[in-house]
Amino acid sequence: MPNDETSVKTTAAIPKLAIPALSLAAFGSAISLRVTDPLLPRLAQEFSISLGNVSYVITAFSIAYGISQLFFGPVGDRFGKYFVVACACVACALTSLLCALAPNYPLLLVARFMAGATAAAIIPLSMAWIGDVVPYDERQPVLAQFLIGQIVGISAGVLFGGLAADYLSWRVPFFGISLCFVLISITLFSYNRRLPAYALTTHKAEGAVLRRMINEFRQVLSTPWARVVLFTVFLEGGFLYGAFAFIASHLHHVHHLSLTNAASLVMLFGLGGLLYASTSRRLVRDLGEKGLARWGCVVIALSFLTIGLAPVWWWAIPGCFAAGLGFYMLHNTLQINATQMAPERRGAAVSTFASCFYMGQSVGVGIAGLMVGLIGTTTVICIGAIGVLLTGLNFSRLKAAKN
Repeated sequence: MPNDETSVKTTAAIPKLAIPALSLAAFGSAISLRVTDPLLPRLAQEFSISLGNVSYVITAFSIAYGISQLFFGPVGDRFGKYFVVACACVACALTSLLCALAPNYPLLLVARFMAGATAAAIIPLSMAWIGDVVPYDERQPVLAQFLIGQIVGISAGVLFGGLAADYLSWRVPFFGISLCFVLISITLFSYNRRLPAYALTTHKAEGAVLRRMINEFRQVLSTPWARVVLFTVFLEGGFLYGAFAFIASHLHHVHHLSLTNAASLVMLFGLGGLLYASTSRRLVRDLGEKGLARWGCVVIALSFLTIGLAPVWWWAIPGCFAAGLGFYMLHNTLQINATQMAPERRGAAVSTFASCFYMGQSVGVGIAGLMVGLIGTTTVICIGAIGVLLTGLNFSRLKAAKN
């Protein structure tokens, strides 16, 4: 694995579009994750089940995504992160097609579980590969630029799902996602063949596969700060996405917006993320990691409270936009810490980070799905706001103490 000095000298040899190609893969992964959010009311009607129960299409994806991280991290270290991401995109094309063809709700859940498992490699291994080839002092802005694909994918997924819920079959988005992944995989395989040798570095280890995997994750978890980062991102995923998954449904049921219009408002979350990506260098310089975490969670909390308590629907316009800005201020700070938790096992470290994030999402959405029928979407969104606020403030405090 190259050290920072080597990275500085050789980064120019990497094809200029290699990282944007990974960003496209992140785009596909994010669409696949978030496309079902505005589809929940349509799916509930289609399969004659409650809104809370149909939310398991989100939970199934997140659980599989989180668990599979524990597998893909060491696989990426062993066979090459860029190559494994390309292979994962091929698998995503197949599992998205299975979602589109699912004849009933139980098989849709199975297909969504498989889709989550195959998408698991894309974003964390892409981040780990960037960590391998970009020095630490330049890494946060590069990661922010890479995440543009994920940011746009979140917005596109929500909008695409909303349009399909109102005007098309719920199957149409999954056919589109499958085609998207076919094109992305072709692009990634093309760039993988053109990468310099140091960007294809693999880590070979002796012994049983399961024992090696357990040993690598034990090394990551042996660091106290790694445990802080992982616990924080688990809580962040639970509180934030437990609320976020029901924003479109909240706007639809409380303010009587069409699912297309509700999804259009939620996609402003992605525009807020784009604002962060375009200003990340200045924000990192002016606020530092502690300030980004602290102010990010404050912005998220105020935004979610605005959305949940709004007397009129248009309050969600600034609320969704600001929530995206705040989320990426907080989450990108956690990501940059994740890339440095265990540099010698970066694939395993970043995959553990992503696993905790998506396992947090699955727990958060699952609990919110059980609660929404009892306490309503307003309360669920407000609980998420308070939870994210406390989580982010605690991380900022611990980061200041660490330094």
